[in-house]
Amino acid sequence: MAPSTSPATVRTLLVVLGDQLAPDHPGLQHLNPEQDGIWMAEVNEESRHVPSHVARTLLFLSAMRHFAAQRRDEGLTVSYRRLGKHTEQTLGDALLADLDPLQPRQVRVLQPGEHRVLAQLKRACTDRAVPLEVLDDPHFLVPLETFRTWAAGRKQLRMEYFYREQRAAQDVLMNGDEPAGGQWNFDADNRGHFGRDGPGPVPQPVGFPPDALTRECLEDITRHLPDLPGRADDFDWPVTPQQAQQALDDFIQHRLPAFGTFQDAMWTDRPWLYHARLSAALNLHLIHPRSVIDAAEQAWRDGHAPLPAVEGFIRQILGWREYVRGLYFHFGESWHEWNALAADQPLPALYWDADTSMHCLHQAVGQTLKLGYAHHIQRLMVTGLFAQLLGVRPAEIHAWYLGIYVDAVEWVELPNVIGMSQYADGGRMASKPYVATGRYIQRMSNYCRHCPFDPAEALGENACPFTTLYWDFLDHHRNRFARHPRTALQWKHVEKMDPERLQAIRDRADHIRNALARGDRI
Repeated sequence: MAPSTSPATVRTLLVVLGDQLAPDHPGLQHLNPEQDGIWMAEVNEESRHVPSHVARTLLFLSAMRHFAAQRRDEGLTVSYRRLGKHTEQTLGDALLADLDPLQPRQVRVLQPGEHRVLAQLKRACTDRAVPLEVLDDPHFLVPLETFRTWAAGRKQLRMEYFYREQRAAQDVLMNGDEPAGGQWNFDADNRGHFGRDGPGPVPQPVGFPPDALTRECLEDITRHLPDLPGRADDFDWPVTPQQAQQALDDFIQHRLPAFGTFQDAMWTDRPWLYHARLSAALNLHLIHPRSVIDAAEQAWRDGHAPLPAVEGFIRQILGWREYVRGLYFHFGESWHEWNALAADQPLPALYWDADTSMHCLHQAVGQTLKLGYAHHIQRLMVTGLFAQLLGVRPAEIHAWYLGIYVDAVEWVELPNVIGMSQYADGGRMASKPYVATGRYIQRMSNYCRHCPFDPAEALGENACPFTTLYWDFLDHHRNRFARHPRTALQWKHVEKMDPERLQAIRDRADHIRNALARGDRI
């Protein structure tokens, strides 16, 4: 708050977090500049409780400073703690330090996207006996209470059923009571690959080079957080609602029509392809998910984009995004504790330096370190798949994903990694583990053409580590999955395998694990 503001005049102190930067933030309604104030803080812990990619920290700080500047231009009072201008290390401590001079009658905050953050704010307010009101977050389409009601009494929670109900309830891609096109899911149409000739020319997404405020943020990060991983040389993410809208318009116009067919495809040195680059803007509340959904649906109704592409895109937002948030709060802190497959390997060093002969991992991790970005199949079926097959401790791979991607907020990252990617939740989120040999990567990319390893081989010096570890995974977990209705066919192949060959695969898998645990290059 401005230094001249008298503490006695502070009625409501609105805490605005770095992922709650909507210009229509509900807490802004009815704020009186003479009596109320906005409180924001940049603190070291938010970049260090997991090692945050420098581009991720830059995105959050730049978007926060742009938000604060806009609110001040609107005449609102903003108390803003900048990085390096105070000594408090956590959000809770920073808030506590300001509660005494400001003496608000109440503190308000939107439902935080991380249990840790809410616990800190509660402790600070309790310590000073200031009431804390937690508001529902309207930048999600499904209120948490609605999700709890949907989940109550169900033996299994599955995204597909949730998604269908929400499509009907919110009248998205519907023709009356029926789904557009006569079916709910066009997955079968959305698994294309580029073939040997590659993707060809793809319109580059619109970028937003750093302005003066963003450059100032980078200078502060370089000075006060010099040890963050990754690079920000190519930073061009949207940091304002206006830029987020431009990014949406650009995607709808230039890449949505082919997005569905090629959403799972990968190609060497082509990070963006047909993807939207909107998840970060959505997760920071720079754009509303309903706006994104409506724009995509309108593109189909106007004949600009085919229904499979539009349905596949909308399912990621109205389906997975809302479902994952519901699961995060439904199961609470338990997500951090789950390790259903008893994975106990350390995260390999290659996740921090991309130094590996496995071209797919070199590409996915290298791109991530450079940009803070990889699309969903690179995350699920390259970096995530390798960690699962290797048996990496869930807490370690979770911390990597949370810190390394610009769009990562715990409500979306934790269930996706612990559940979808690693199956460490024992099937609460997805009905089966997403495991495959290197053949999947070969089919969906050109990575294997540039790799010394053969995805068809599980044994020998040129055997693909993915393939070796896949068969070892099936063997190691056969008691759990051999009778599972959705995985039994995969496990039948293990039952038919020659015992000597199976033992050789076990030995080679152990060799891979031991080598990576020692820090050897593979």
